[in-house]
Amino acid sequence: MKNMNGRGLKNNYNFPTRIVPYKRMRLNVKEVISNLIINFRNIIRKIPKRIKTILIAILILILIIILIVALVKESKKQKYVEYDGKNLSESKYPGYKDLIDELLEKHPNWTFTLFYTKLDWEEVIKNEGHSDSRTYPLNLVPDSSRYPEDWKCEIDRDKTYDNGTWLCASDKAIRCQMDPRNILNEDNIFQFKELSYVENAQTIEGINEITEDTFLEGENISNALIQAGKNANVDPYFIASRLIQEQGRDGTTLSRGYEYNGMTVYNPFNIRAVGNSSEEIIENAAKYAYEQGWDTLEKAIIGGVDFVKEGYINVGQNTLYLQKFDVVNQDGELYTHQYMQNLMAPQSEASNMLEIYQSSDTVDSELNFIIPLYENMPEEV
Repeated sequence: MKNMNGRGLKNNYNFPTRIVPYKRMRLNVKEVISNLIINFRNIIRKIPKRIKTILIAILILILIIILIVALVKESKKQKYVEYDGKNLSESKYPGYKDLIDELLEKHPNWTFTLFYTKLDWEEVIKNEGHSDSRTYPLNLVPDSSRYPEDWKCEIDRDKTYDNGTWLCASDKAIRCQMDPRNILNEDNIFQFKELSYVENAQTIEGINEITEDTFLEGENISNALIQAGKNANVDPYFIASRLIQEQGRDGTTLSRGYEYNGMTVYNPFNIRAVGNSSEEIIENAAKYAYEQGWDTLEKAIIGGVDFVKEGYINVGQNTLYLQKFDVVNQDGELYTHQYMQNLMAPQSEASNMLEIYQSSDTVDSELNFIIPLYENMPEEV
């Protein structure tokens, strides 16, 4: 076909697109859903009654299994509950309640959090103890006549570890130090203190008292300890206690300053202090301090606190006890994530912390204590 100018006409005309109203689209969707429902009902009606009964029974069974799995999973989930004087089963967790109530009577400002570990006591001891399949023990005791002969584990006996002055701890020793009922008293309770900063509970005076005649003595260090605690929401008394535990009252090479790559560095928390010899241990710790720029003890304290907070407190290991005994599965693992091998460390550090609180007259502040509960505990402590 030609037009008047003799040029061919195109056949692909641009007709206007037909617009379907929105309301009509909604009606179509409703019709489709309605038809599906009708078709489904028709299919159901055609199924024999006996088959229907079987299908319903299978569906109910599936739902029951799902519910049981969910309940079992929930029952194994660790939880924290504030103790109110009535919510602790004496038959299931023997010996706890009377000890907690006695502490509350003496210190009414204190609060207690019950930590249901959902772990079997014997299983815990088995995992904390030494075995042939483990290269290094999780728990060590000093090679000293102060401790009973049966506190040495039977596997290694007189084999020494670390710097040659430590022995593998026996299950008996681990039971003694791990049983919370041995700790629920005024002398040892600070192993369970929640390691958070409490306004007015931790003071410069308290820090000065505990750091006197130690490598931490001095106004600048005391201020750094308080500031580090505030910044990280960590108990400054715990920080001071941990440093004295790690370095001794006189300090060591890493707390007095060590020359590395032309810089004097400090690493009082002994972070990355690992190796097969004293020289290698110090070099590795110094290298880490150098990389962090810790050229003063104050910087090393503030930086080290952040390391402890991120690595331990933030994953639920927020007491001295829990940093030693990894029974918190918040990170998906148990037993191996511990701050130290020294079985006696929590008791020693707790003693230091108690001394600080007493000297600063803040022991009756509003402090919280986290008490681990284990399943199938023996009646006898």
